[in-house]
Amino acid sequence: STLYPRIHDLREDFDLSQQQVAENLHCSQQAYSNYELGQRDISPEILIKLAQFYHTSVDYLLGLTNVSEPYPGT
Repeated sequence: STLYPRIHDLREDFDLSQQQVAENLHCSQQAYSNYELGQRDISPEILIKLAQFYHTSVDYLLGLTNVSEPYPGT
């Protein structure tokens, strides 16, 4: 799956810690770490929050496109 390395890479590109992203998602650092490692399924709600947080699209996070810009109007 492209999702797990992609959210890890985005976090590093933004120079954020796992704790900072976890706080935005209202989860623990350990829960977020499990997302990045692919050890915990990411709910649609969390996926949307991640896309909004990183100003990208869910399709980009899922690896359906390599265009990181969000869709117009989002």
